[in-house]
Amino acid sequence: MNVVCLLGSPRPKGNSAAVAAKFMETAESLGAQTQTFALNKLEFKGCQACYVCKTKKDHCALHDGLIPVLDAVKDCDVLVVATPIYYGEVSSQTKAFIDRTFSYVKPDYMTNPVPSRLKPGKKGVWIIAQQSPAGDQFADVFPRYDYFFKWYGFENHLIRALGVHQPGEVLAKDDIMAQAESLAKKLVAV
Repeated sequence: MNVVCLLGSPRPKGNSAAVAAKFMETAESLGAQTQTFALNKLEFKGCQACYVCKTKKDHCALHDGLIPVLDAVKDCDVLVVATPIYYGEVSSQTKAFIDRTFSYVKPDYMTNPVPSRLKPGKKGVWIIAQQSPAGDQFADVFPRYDYFFKWYGFENHLIRALGVHQPGEVLAKDDIMAQAESLAKKLVAV
């Protein structure tokens, strides 16, 4: 079992990262191979809309720090995407990664019944942390990306931490940390 985690926060000890760490520690304790990428530490560009991945290549044409991440996601069984909500949306680091996943779909993805270039059966875990305690606020974020990642063949799950702002504040939310541990146990079968 290969588990890849993407940390989308610019704060290395932020709340989304803390929940992701619990998930990854649990997965590793169950025998999974784990790899974590802090997107903010990488040098990469967003999608350039060049369409080379649809016309000449079956992968992203850019050569930058995101290529090892895109390759790792191709090979993983479980993908963990951990992001804070900034201005009602995933972090810019996370969004730039998401835009680059456009290379995962085939040229005829809009009409192809199997639009993905990735192997089927992948699991996705979205860890979203937000300062607002209101559950209805920003509730549209996960469904939007769930929709797109289903194109790639992911079965997605959500862990959402509400009302957390200061780094590490989520560690006091036992229910969230238990949810991370429980979901890792459910998804990581070695």
